[in-house]
Amino acid sequence: MTRPLVLTLGEPAGVGPEIVAAAWNALKTEPPAFAVIGDADLLRAQGVLVVEINTPADALQPFGRALPVIHRPLPAAVEVGRPDPANAPAVADGIEEAVSFVLSGEASGLVTAPIAKAPMYASGFRFPGHTEFIAELTADAPYPGTRGPVMMLTAKDLRACLVTIHVALGQVAELITADRVARTARVVHESLKRDFAIARPRLAMAALNPHAGEGGALGVEEIETLRPVAAQLRAEGIDITDPRPADTLFHDEARAGYDAALCMYHDQALIPVKTLDFWGGVNVSLGLPIIRTSPDHGTGFDIAGQGIARADSLIAAVRLASEMAAARAAR
Repeated sequence: MTRPLVLTLGEPAGVGPEIVAAAWNALKTEPPAFAVIGDADLLRAQGVLVVEINTPADALQPFGRALPVIHRPLPAAVEVGRPDPANAPAVADGIEEAVSFVLSGEASGLVTAPIAKAPMYASGFRFPGHTEFIAELTADAPYPGTRGPVMMLTAKDLRACLVTIHVALGQVAELITADRVARTARVVHESLKRDFAIARPRLAMAALNPHAGEGGALGVEEIETLRPVAAQLRAEGIDITDPRPADTLFHDEARAGYDAALCMYHDQALIPVKTLDFWGGVNVSLGLPIIRTSPDHGTGFDIAGQGIARADSLIAAVRLASEMAAARAAR
């Protein structure tokens, strides 16, 4: 690939700067090259050689010897472990600038380090998180397929895709509608073909209730919603199973039978992902005009600045973004 990725630093008082520096140390001798948008001084403080650049393309030549940074100084001093809402607008601006680089074709994909929502909200940020903000920023860009965003979590050979995300468990059943499930399945099916180069994707649908409802004795959502949706999707040419009991869907033999699992709620997807690879899971946004991945963890305020934060998940996110961008470019 000749176009670099672009990375954002995320919350400056968290582990973002140290895991970005560690990821560059791990990846500097292999593709892809990436440019970081953020405060260059924060990265110099991590003990890496930094070179300031102006555009993502400028990252290609120096990447093997220095970490390329599009320097955007922060308005307030950073105290490790203590987020300051004064810096939150700069965090949002960095995400917006990174998205613009990908939309313009100057970068091949976006990898985002974790943000802290509380200081963002305190500064007036009106989006639930990264994913919704990026969806808004790309809303006017053309996209040849069903629009997301859909959240996918990956670990090893598991791709778990969420129908509902950050909602209370008591609200999940009412949100499992035919339209929501069908749209999620279509986004995942199309994304597996476009971004993962899987010619004939196989989807497994997780049931909402224990034992897939036990014929209605443990819930009727499988009968009233999920099975009819699965039949409708198969009629459209999508290879998807009827709802299967979630407790038997994620073991080694079961995972060999599908390319992605449609999960009805947050923990149904994240427990198997984090059990398979707690340190290396990746969060992927599907159904957007741009490639976007992120490490599957938060800001780590409790360990920030101690030199113990692991960059495994960010490294995996960089590699996956590169693979997805290459697959999309090859179509």
